Amino acid sequence: MDSMAGFVLTLSRLGMGAIGTFFAILLWSQTRDAAWVLVIIGTLVAYVEVVFSTLESFGIVTGEFFYVSGFPVLRIVLANLPMALFTCGFIAMIARRRPR
Repeated sequence: MDSMAGFVLTLSRLGMGAIGTFFAILLWSQTRDAAWVLVIIGTLVAYVEVVFSTLESFGIVTGEFFYVSGFPVLRIVLANLPMALFTCGFIAMIARRRPR
């Protein structure tokens, strides 16, 4: 990928992530529903991953400081935690909506 396309991709991820995070924080102050809170936290963690990978690509931070058995734990957690939180939120919503 050429540098201009990479720049546009990074800028769009940061911009859309910032908008999504802003509205997630607004929603968080209005809800106490466990399913929504899990989705909101997943959105926040996803934005942290975008910011972290951007800072890493500029050489400001490095994800190489915390390895366990040769695996970069921070990168793995930031990449997978949002989807795990979304999944838990969906499960909480399904469990609540299920007729008993």
